[in-house]
Amino acid sequence: MSVTHRFLSNTLPAGLLLATLLPAAGQADSLEVGITAEIDRVEVLHKGEPVVIQREQDTFNTVTPDFSMTSRPCPPYCIQPMSLGPGVETLGEIEFLDYLERSGTDDSLVVIDSRGANEYARGTIPGAISVPWEALHFSSGASPESVRNRLEDFGVFFDGDFYDFSGAKTLVLFCNGPWCGQSPTNIRTLTTLGYPPDRLKWYRGGMQLWHLLGLTVIQP
Repeated sequence: MSVTHRFLSNTLPAGLLLATLLPAAGQADSLEVGITAEIDRVEVLHKGEPVVIQREQDTFNTVTPDFSMTSRPCPPYCIQPMSLGPGVETLGEIEFLDYLERSGTDDSLVVIDSRGANEYARGTIPGAISVPWEALHFSSGASPESVRNRLEDFGVFFDGDFYDFSGAKTLVLFCNGPWCGQSPTNIRTLTTLGYPPDRLKWYRGGMQLWHLLGLTVIQP
């Protein structure tokens, strides 16, 4: 990521970021580096403010050093499978962008950054909220009561004996990349509890592929 793009994406308020990224009146609307041949940019809402997601326009840009490492120790940083189980959809960037776009106006859809709070604070994908993976993981200290409270935020209720998933929201989770086990761990926990697999989506590429493709990152 170039210094200019890092400054724009990580320090500007969302509204100013939008004004900076959108072309001024009278300027050509197309970007040299688009998302697809048909899509230059996508506008999403982050905490109620519009943010434009686009790719870095410096064609000599390289990935930020934080995501340039190729050989993290495994375990725990092991390559994840393409599928996390029957019914759970694995997303590529284009599909993930569609969910990001919809999440701003669809209350039944939540995009979740499963990384730790410190990682989220250093930069996240616009439109995502922070739910640290430990908050849904019993072995990492999450209590049954705290998990129930989290599930209530997602439209799930506990009647004293069983969870009621009839109103469960669609959750789209991601973490650091194909070698990161945080969001896969959360998804496996949720399905074990009975969360409907068809309401769980996983962006496997996570922050690593997001950075690799030069897509917009913001500091919450």
